[in-house]
Amino acid sequence: MQNKLPFSRYFVIGVMLFALFFGAGNLIFPASLGQNAGSNVWLAISGFLITGIGLPFLGILAMGVSGSKNLQELSGRIHPVYGIVFTSLLYLTIGPFFAAPRTGAVAYDIGIAPFLGNSISHSGLMVFTLLFFIITLWFSLNPAKIVDNVGKILSPAIIILILVLLVMVVVKPLGSIEAPQSGFLSGAFMKGFMEGYNTMDALASLVFGIIVINSIRSMGVKSTSGVLLASAKSGIVAIVFLGIIYVGVAYLGATSTEAFGLMDTGGTILGNAASSYFGTLGTVMLSVIIILACLTTSIGLMTACGEYFHTLFPKVSYKIWVLFFSTVSFVIANFGLSNIIKFSIPVLMFLYPLAVALMLLTFLSKLFNHSRMVYVAATVVTFMISFIDGLKTFCQLIGIDYFGWLASFIHFYEKALPFYNKGLGWVLPVIVVISITGVFVRLQKLTGVRI
Repeated sequence: MQNKLPFSRYFVIGVMLFALFFGAGNLIFPASLGQNAGSNVWLAISGFLITGIGLPFLGILAMGVSGSKNLQELSGRIHPVYGIVFTSLLYLTIGPFFAAPRTGAVAYDIGIAPFLGNSISHSGLMVFTLLFFIITLWFSLNPAKIVDNVGKILSPAIIILILVLLVMVVVKPLGSIEAPQSGFLSGAFMKGFMEGYNTMDALASLVFGIIVINSIRSMGVKSTSGVLLASAKSGIVAIVFLGIIYVGVAYLGATSTEAFGLMDTGGTILGNAASSYFGTLGTVMLSVIIILACLTTSIGLMTACGEYFHTLFPKVSYKIWVLFFSTVSFVIANFGLSNIIKFSIPVLMFLYPLAVALMLLTFLSKLFNHSRMVYVAATVVTFMISFIDGLKTFCQLIGIDYFGWLASFIHFYEKALPFYNKGLGWVLPVIVVISITGVFVRLQKLTGVRI
């Protein structure tokens, strides 16, 4: 048994983790952020990096600290039923409800739309996503090493192409950085912070963490401290690569407004930038690589979701689950990329606080003797706030008035909770609840009183 690995092993695991996190969809958010933030781009991207790479890093470490074999076991510390429900919602969010349809929509926006006229954009999206998810279904039903091999080739190819594009942006910017849009005139840091939720990587880290930990253990590191240290070092490699790309693409977006005008999604920004710098050849290269990258990501998501739900409901075959999820992904993809992103926001406002609270509880678990009471109390408080935040965001999204009881909750939270209007109203109450219940549990242990 060994507790340390050579740097080359950490690097390999870190690159693998980067490939797990990084999808073509991750490129569109910093590009759009850069356009809208304008001259406030550096403040905005600083906030984006906290949720875009900081929280995923904490998620990886949390799984290492927990010693759990999967997310369901970890979240089951609150209650076994909660473990199933929370894990299912997370898989559905990073799978067929949002992330998987997004792969098809991003592939179309970057890979196909630049070559089509606006008059056939909707029918083009439908035909493309139909083929896209048929291929996804085929490979998900017939797992083959070709998917892994293509992924190993595509990840470096995407990185090289994006880095070349970013070098061109620095050497020869598309234009000057213009004034920020209304949403980024003030509070650009917090706006970027909330935009980082869209990557969904913090949620995915609670699933990917187990893959990293198993890889580390297969190399002979067995102790908890050794696994944690190796996870941290590997995670740093992954987040450095992600951070460089996020910052570069945000700068690309900020310098593109003068040349292209404001665009609905980051996909068209990247497509136009590739065309501007490299002509038709650059656009074709970017299109092919992005389509294949999105396809491998989609296959991975379908496979993971199919396997998880088959373990939950073994009477329903894996093939049926994959067929069902592929169909759902196809339908949702045809709402278009901008709509997928918009309607994911209320769900992320609900799930992210619960995920981060679980990470926090995992790190502090030893201090309160892993007491279920602390886990339950903190999660209930988080749920009460994040559920209202999700409903509030949904009402704003579809342009309806708050329900009577919802308005009362929102009014109370706005007055009572610090940072509530910044989307972080749950933070202080959760810390207070963990502190109070944690002290109670420790005193209970010291006095020997059982309640």
